[in-house]
Amino acid sequence: MNTKINLAGVELKNPVMTASGTFGSGAEFCEFVDLNKLGAVVTKGVSSEPWEGNPTPRIAETYGGMLNAIGLQNPGVDLFIKRDLPFLKQYDTKVIVNVCGRTTEQYCEVVERLAEQPVDLLEINISCPNVKEGGIAFGQNPQMVEEVTKEIKKYARQPVIMKLSPNVTDITEIARAAEAGGADAVSLINTLTGMKIDVNRRKFALANRTGGLSGPAIKPIAVRMVYQTAKAVKIPVIGMGGIQNAEDALEFLLAGASAVSVGTANFSNPYVTEEIASGIEEYMEKNGITDIQELIGAVTE
Repeated sequence: MNTKINLAGVELKNPVMTASGTFGSGAEFCEFVDLNKLGAVVTKGVSSEPWEGNPTPRIAETYGGMLNAIGLQNPGVDLFIKRDLPFLKQYDTKVIVNVCGRTTEQYCEVVERLAEQPVDLLEINISCPNVKEGGIAFGQNPQMVEEVTKEIKKYARQPVIMKLSPNVTDITEIARAAEAGGADAVSLINTLTGMKIDVNRRKFALANRTGGLSGPAIKPIAVRMVYQTAKAVKIPVIGMGGIQNAEDALEFLLAGASAVSVGTANFSNPYVTEEIASGIEEYMEKNGITDIQELIGAVTE
């Protein structure tokens, strides 16, 4: 049985990876999950300088999911290279570094610093607000998406995955812009913008007022957007958004995703990524599928 997939020339042993920001850089979860059994570990967002993140409270539970306004808190690329990369390289899994920035220059600085590092792919978080454009997220404007992708590709030695925001009118327009800019793959969806109000205190549940909604509540939207995007571009698509089990993951594969990222489910079940990888194999065995490629985009009318 072949579960290997090819992402922009990088072979993963299976299509299951972690979603950025929900798995740290692997160390927090290695007691629960054998990282060797995952296709890839996607790190928390890494910026050029340390970021403090947003004020607390910055997490709120919602029906069928959670809101977060962490603000991409991270210690910066230098500490990441010194501390986190050596830890990850102990394992037989691919390493995908999620890159964040507030300007195009900041993205390029991180990408350039990682060029000679033992990193397999880069995932660029374009849901970051562009400070030079008045705070609009890079990923909400097709022209901006194409431009930032082109610029990053000048510095990148590894294949580049552009992580798309669902907070747009037409996801396919954004995906095509990333492809036109030279992206090697796209991943989607990032969180949906949401809000929660504490009716007893009459205050916002998050200090930031709004946050990113993730979890099972967003899965049908994510599956729809992955399906549309897989039809719109020729590059590989990585699907994510509310995956809780193997069946959820298989939905994304059937919709056209070449791989899947598991995020919020890690908080309620730290074993989930390994369970999903095993569950996909069981499904293939049960249904007489010898190669996972038979499943990718195989949904019928």
